[in-house]
Order: sequence, then structure tokens, then C-alpha cells
Amino acid sequence: MDVRRLKMLLELSRLGSMHEVADEIGTTTSTVSQAIAALARDVGTALIEPDGRRVRLTPAGHRLAEHAVTILAAVDAARLDLDPDAEPIGVVRVAGFATAIRRSLMPVIDDLRHVHPGIEVRVREHEPPEALASLARDDVDLALVYDYNLAPASWRSDHDTTALWEVEWGLGMPTSEPRAPLATFADRDWIVNSRHTADEEVLRTLASMAGFTPRVVHRVDALELVDDLILAGHGLALLPRGRTSRRGVTVRPLTDPTVRLRGYAATRRGRDRWPPLRALLNRLPQV
Repeated sequence: MDVRRLKMLLELSRLGSMHEVADEIGTTTSTVSQAIAALARDVGTALIEPDGRRVRLTPAGHRLAEHAVTILAAVDAARLDLDPDAEPIGVVRVAGFATAIRRSLMPVIDDLRHVHPGIEVRVREHEPPEALASLARDDVDLALVYDYNLAPASWRSDHDTTALWEVEWGLGMPTSEPRAPLATFADRDWIVNSRHTADEEVLRTLASMAGFTPRVVHRVDALELVDDLILAGHGLALLPRGRTSRRGVTVRPLTDPTVRLRGYAATRRGRDRWPPLRALLNRLPQV
């Protein structure tokens, strides 16, 4: 149903005259009559009936006019919601990995709430595959995700992405062990992420360059548990440098090549023009 015709029907229910409706909305009586007739054809029932020299709404016309109040209000709300010059209002749903939520999102939520009190941010903690799947289903509006310079992600070409920051990664090992070339650890057990394959791809790339195939034994999500396993002598792992690890665990730098994790904000194509999402994206620190 054409919302312009619904507006004319609503005005007719209020004014009771097509001539008065035409004057109210700045058109001709003929245009109003044709619009009401077209609306009647759309819904498949008569909406008006003669009432002397005037017309009145049929019972079906009255019911549709009642619906029109809600429908037109929803249309106005949608237009306002999408108006780039309007005060942004809405719920922004964010899925992301824990580091990005702490580093990029949490520092800006309070400022966003202060400047735009009509925006609410809701957070879900997910690794990139989970976050991107939620984004594809339209369950979230923004995904905070990552890849590595040695394992660039294919999803970047399918989304609008904003580079946020980079973190160097190194080799997590017991502090008591001396620094040595990666090939020195060819016979050791290795620990990788249980919810994403990117760090395992990086590990296998580095190991291949060093001339060995890593024996992946443990798959763990929590970095604190990775520290515990390293400290107990159950394996080595790639870990972010600059992070405070367990005492007795050291993250030694990797060179030739270096390893860098790259954080991104990803949205579905064209969705970043939605004012509440744009207001959040504009506040995220970027590279």
C-alpha cells in the first residue's frame, strides 16, 4: 500500500470531505478520489460510501485508517532514524574478540552515551568467524575482528572495514629458556587457538620457513590458560607482546619475518551510513 494514499485516507477520516483533504495536503480533489479508489483496489474492499453530498468511511475504511496511524508513525520514525542530520537513536549490536572490546570499544561507550544518549551499545564476545557469521545473519551491526600480516583474511573484500590497530606477536616460552632460532623448537609441542585458525596458519607458515612441521597438541582460547600450559612445560605458543603474562613466561620477539595481529571494525556493505553506527565508528581509535 502506498503510504501517501494511507495519509489521504487518514485525513479523510478526520475531515470527512475529499475537497477539504485536497486543501489540507495541497492537491486536487480528483487526485484524492483516485488515490482512495486505488487504495481500495489494493486492499480488495470498499473504503468509502456516499453520505449525501459527502462521503464517509466504511467499517473497513475505519479499520484501515486506525492501522494508518501506526503505519505512518512507523514510517516517520524510520525516516528520522535514517536521516543523517537527525539525532542518532537506536541499539548498536557489536560482536568482537575480547582484546578489541577492551581496547577499542569500552573506552568510547561512555562518551558516546554522553553525547548521544539515544544510542545503546550491546556487546557479544566472539572470535572473528563467529562475529562475521553473526554479521552475515544481521544479528549484529558491527564486528570487531582481526587477521595477521602472515595470514591475511579473505573476508576483508566482502565488508566495509576500518583498520583500528596492530599488535606485535612473539614466541611465548618459559623465561628460563634462552632465546634461540625458531627451528630450535621443532620437536616441541605447540598450543593454538581453539576458536579460530588464524594463529595456527601463522605458526605453520613460520615453521615451514624454519624447515619443520609443528606438532599442535593443545587448542586453547584463554591466554591465561596458554600461560599456564607454557609454564608447566606442556608446549609453546604465539602470544601478543606487551601483554602482562604469568610470571615465568616470556614472549620473545620474532624476526624475519615479524608477526603482527591487525584489528579491524567490519560492517556489511553500506550499513556504516546508519547514524547510530556511524557515531560509534567515528569514535573508535584508528591506525
